[in-house]
Amino acid sequence: RLFGKTRHAYYDHQWRVQDEGLRDEVVLQHVLEIRKSQKRIGTSKLHFMLQEPLKEHNISIGRDYLFDLIRDHGLLIRQRKRKAITTDSRHWMHKYNNLIQQLQICRPEQVWVSDITYIRLPGQWGYLSLVTDAYSKKIMGWAIRIDLSAQGCQDALQMAVDNRKYKSELIHHSDRGSQYCCKNYVDMLVSNNIAISMTQTGSPYDNAIAERVNGILKAEFDLYASNVGIDNTRKKIAESIKTYNQLRPHASCDYLTPEQAHLIDGPLKKRWKDKKPYEAKLQLV
Repeated sequence: RLFGKTRHAYYDHQWRVQDEGLRDEVVLQHVLEIRKSQKRIGTSKLHFMLQEPLKEHNISIGRDYLFDLIRDHGLLIRQRKRKAITTDSRHWMHKYNNLIQQLQICRPEQVWVSDITYIRLPGQWGYLSLVTDAYSKKIMGWAIRIDLSAQGCQDALQMAVDNRKYKSELIHHSDRGSQYCCKNYVDMLVSNNIAISMTQTGSPYDNAIAERVNGILKAEFDLYASNVGIDNTRKKIAESIKTYNQLRPHASCDYLTPEQAHLIDGPLKKRWKDKKPYEAKLQLV
C-alpha cells in the first residue's frame, strides 16, 4: 500500500491521468486545425464541428468540458464592441414599408437582407456591403469600397442577383439608409422583380440577421481591422466569406452550413435556447 492506496489504485490513477492528457492533446490539435481557417469561431460551433473527427479517436466530450479546456489553454475568443454608424436615414427619398415583420421565412431566396459595416484600414475606413439570404444565412453578394456611396451596395446586389439560384418571389429587406433608397438601387430591385422592404425604426433588431452576419465576419474572421490595404483586404474578405458559406455551421440552420441550407426548404431546427426576448432575435448562429 502507498499513502493508504493499493498499488493497483495508484497505477490506475496514473494511467487515467495519462489518458486524459492524451485526449486533451487530440482535442486541442483539432481545435487548432479548425481555427486555421476560422480563427475566431466560438465554443458552441467548435463543439459541433469536433464531433465527427473525435469519433475516429473514440473521444466524446461535453461543451462545458471543451469550454474549460480551451479557456485553460488561453484559446477563448474575446468579443469586441462595434462603434461606427453607417446608416443615415435622414434624407428626402422615399422609404418603403416593412414587408417581413410577420412573415414566416421557410425557403431560400424568400428574403434577402442587406447592410453595411465598416473595416478599419491603414489611414482610412473601408465599408463592406453585404446581401445575405435570411433563410440559409448564405452571403449572396458583397463589395467593399473606401466611401459610403451607393455604388458598393449596388455592386453587392448585382453579385447576389448573379448568384441567384431560384426564380420564386423574393423580398429585399434593409434599413432606410440613403444607399438603399436611391433611384439606382431601387431601379435594380424593380428590374429584377424583387419586392422592397425596409425597417421602420433605427433599431438594429429590425434587421437582426444582417447585423448578426456583420458581427460574425468581424468577430470570428477578424475583420474589425486590416493593415494590408484595400486590395489585399478584398482578397481576405473573399476567403472569409467562402469559408463562412461553405464550412461554418449555423445553430439557427440545424447546424448546416449556409451552402447546405440553401439547397433545401422547409422549417429548420433551431439549436439555441430562447433566453431573453432580444437575445432570441439576434441568436442566429
